Amino acid sequence: MSALDLSGKDRLTVLSEAPLVAETPESLLDDDTTPIARFFIRNNGLLPERVEDPEAWRFTIDGEVEHPLDLSVAELKSRFPAKTFRMVLECGGNGRSFFEPKAEGNAWTNGGAGCAEWTGVSLRDVLQAAGLKNTALFTGHFGADPDKTGSVERQAMSRGVPITKALEEHTLLAWTMNGEPLPFIHGGPLRLIVPGWPGSLSQKWLKRIWIRDREHDGPGMTSYRVPVHPLPPGSDGTHGETRILESMPVRSIITAPAHGSSHEAGTRTIMVRGAAWAGDDAVTRVDCSIDGGATWVSAQMTPPRNRYDWVRWTATVELPGDGYYEIFARATDSQGRAQPFRAVNWNPNGYGCNVVHRVAFMVGEVV
Repeated sequence: MSALDLSGKDRLTVLSEAPLVAETPESLLDDDTTPIARFFIRNNGLLPERVEDPEAWRFTIDGEVEHPLDLSVAELKSRFPAKTFRMVLECGGNGRSFFEPKAEGNAWTNGGAGCAEWTGVSLRDVLQAAGLKNTALFTGHFGADPDKTGSVERQAMSRGVPITKALEEHTLLAWTMNGEPLPFIHGGPLRLIVPGWPGSLSQKWLKRIWIRDREHDGPGMTSYRVPVHPLPPGSDGTHGETRILESMPVRSIITAPAHGSSHEAGTRTIMVRGAAWAGDDAVTRVDCSIDGGATWVSAQMTPPRNRYDWVRWTATVELPGDGYYEIFARATDSQGRAQPFRAVNWNPNGYGCNVVHRVAFMVGEVV
């Protein structure tokens, strides 16, 4: 597969060719379970070599454990109970393009996210088999992908999580996506899924998990950080205190009507659909407005299938007449935090931007 091979993908928008980064227009995220063809791509390096036998793919767990493990995918399947969860995977820079002034990095809108069914084993079960020592505090993740220069000696990305997050039931070693063998472009034969946190933690082409007695210091651990105290927009962020980006902020997207769509003259009711999610937290409500937030209509939400699944929602919006309209969708999480109308957490790397999503459409002809 070449660096820009999008075979099997449906109308993704390419943000970078090498490494390959492509997002999904919001209107294509209208399925309860995101089809593989419409699932975003985020690579941090070049592609590794393919393997002929996915079952023979091996990875290790070592470091602060009593019994280091070296396991194949086939052995994972035979030794540990498989679990399937539908969970959101989201790039840490999702929404970056809405920052003003512009932040560094790929100019994601809202399409650096998708919600697939992942099948694998809980990392917790494997770590328990390895026997965590009392000194086990953090993980370090390693993949087979070479860095941007093609070097296999340097990691393209190597991040990690506190042991408490690694021991959550929903943190998976996954080999299946939507009931199919995990596609190569999405990390097959084996990848890590760390739901609710930035996608850079969900290591593709997983080869090793290093259990550490301190915070991991691999590539990506110093860059995926956000300011503890608000920064003036445009500042370089080198003098303020920062923290690791962990749980992703609450976000909602409108999947129908599509931005820029036209509707027949006389249309007075618009059915609005979308999705919402909130990192480690739950979505408690979604509201829609066609008057810039002066009034709001509450959406009806479908309960998530499991933790980290997104909430699908619908709302009926009444229109006073023909003309140009903008629909805003705003989600609120279980901590009472709602999406802002403007990005107020500016940072040089453009992480955590979750501004209210806006879709514009026309009813009738332009006068």
